[in-house]
Amino acid sequence: MGIIAWIVLGLVVGLIADKVMGSPHGIIVTTVIGIAGALLGGWIADKVFHVNNIQGFFNISTWITAFAGAILLLGIMHLVDGGGRGLGTSRRHGLRH
Repeated sequence: MGIIAWIVLGLVVGLIADKVMGSPHGIIVTTVIGIAGALLGGWIADKVFHVNNIQGFFNISTWITAFAGAILLLGIMHLVDGGGRGLGTSRRHGLRH
């Protein structure tokens, strides 16, 4: 896939994963999460199932793998952030420590 396809895939998958996980981010962070999720999902699929799922933009297995990777990545970020109670989250909601 070309760079534009990775960006579009990352944006769409990142937006969907953000909505599912209830963790809104900006457009750039969402795109990066989607792209990183696609790479993470593809790597896990290759190592665990010995399947290369990142095959093409219009391949459904690419989208499913990217989505699963983005959900996993957001879950890890949520755990590291302490369940959304981190400093960045409180600033966005106007809360004080």
